[in-house]
Amino acid sequence: MDAITSSRMAAIDENCEYLGIKSLQLMENAGAGVARLVKEKKHGVKITIIAGKGNNGGDAFVTARHLSGMDVTVLLIGRKEEIKTQEARHNWNALEKTSIPLYQVTDSTQLPSLLKNTGIIVDGIFGTGIKGKIKEPESTAIDLINASSAYIISVDVPSGFDPDGGDFDSSVRADLTATFHKMKVGLLSNAAREYTGEIELIDIGIPPDAWFFVGKGDIKPFMERQTGVHKGDSGRILIIGGGAYTGAPALSALSALRAGADIVTVAAPESVSGIIASFSPNLIVRPLPGSKLSVNSIPEISKLIEKHDVVVMGMGLGTAGDTMQAVREIVPLCKKLVIDADALIRGLLPAYDADIIITPHTGEMKRLSGVEIPVDDTGKRDFVRDFAGNNNVTVLLKGAVDIISDGVEVRSNRTGNAGMTVGGTGDVLAGLTGALFAKGDAFSAACAAAFINGAAGDIAYDKSGYGLLATDIIDNIAGVMRK
Repeated sequence: MDAITSSRMAAIDENCEYLGIKSLQLMENAGAGVARLVKEKKHGVKITIIAGKGNNGGDAFVTARHLSGMDVTVLLIGRKEEIKTQEARHNWNALEKTSIPLYQVTDSTQLPSLLKNTGIIVDGIFGTGIKGKIKEPESTAIDLINASSAYIISVDVPSGFDPDGGDFDSSVRADLTATFHKMKVGLLSNAAREYTGEIELIDIGIPPDAWFFVGKGDIKPFMERQTGVHKGDSGRILIIGGGAYTGAPALSALSALRAGADIVTVAAPESVSGIIASFSPNLIVRPLPGSKLSVNSIPEISKLIEKHDVVVMGMGLGTAGDTMQAVREIVPLCKKLVIDADALIRGLLPAYDADIIITPHTGEMKRLSGVEIPVDDTGKRDFVRDFAGNNNVTVLLKGAVDIISDGVEVRSNRTGNAGMTVGGTGDVLAGLTGALFAKGDAFSAACAAAFINGAAGDIAYDKSGYGLLATDIIDNIAGVMRK
């Protein structure tokens, strides 16, 4: 069954905002959907809605409003001043203008009398974001819900339950769980049914665009950094490039730094290493023997690979025979690898020992696959998905609309503009992808990189029009990731 993680659901919610669909609209649809289920179950009984201070509580407030006129009471666990989100506060304020009895529960000893003679309990204490040990009075509220003889309906997931299938402290044991948009992966196990009861999927009006097209929600996990980290913890990237060209590997390295990588090393032939180092004092450059990458460089490159998290290879290498042989011998040495430009050679894939992202444009994809790439959108998406699956790679096919696939899922990115046909933008994308790959899985990193690169290019276009440069995109990467 198609199911998603809590982090993917959070990204989809934020992507809806990016598309102009407000969280308040989704909350209204969610609460209305739960109310419909309540009305289907029992009539003429007391309904008690127990709500937390987050958006799950906001869904529950909407549920209560849609049940107005029935015997319904709302218990907020905490004070109204503690409600955490604007959307939830909005719906609490709306409830205050109705005749529905509202209680703010700050002491768990209040709960037994408030739950007396309840026929249906709507559990809206916690949603998909809860982790760790549950505190009071929420902990007692969960125990009292479970001890009740009422019919229990949980909003999205039973409160306390881990929607991703991990361990949890304690959880409501629901008779019915009304989950939103898609099934959560943690709800699918047989053991979960002890807590979820029957599961109903509620459509809350999320359009396909919010999950098919990459959006702001997809880059959010890559913008976070824990306190207490040390140099190198946020990514060590090795760029292997240069020889035929000098600017390309420098652009990749600078974009990786702007995307948050801690350490970026460029391994380049000694004939161009000094020029590459001159681009910026932020670059660490390791000279390789000769005027081009060759198999003679592999002992040194092997040592460098061991000291880095991700390798990004191909930019500015040229296509000399010895260079291509070196590329073939380097791939098996890598654990996480981004392949771009000249390194995208026929017969390189599949490489089963490495986790690989490839970032070709259509011409490079044709060279790599040996076949014509379909022109129509559906055909192109199917081709990318099949190629990724058959070759055990994640593909980021660059174009007016980028297509990303890991062989299972296919997504597209719409950021970017015609000004980005200028040379060097692909080198920027490769370095950016490598930096994100150090922090996450291949598919998520490729999706986020495509969005960030295009969005940075759009800002550059607003300033410079068709005169934008690849370096302009680099200058705007941090701004996109900060907003």
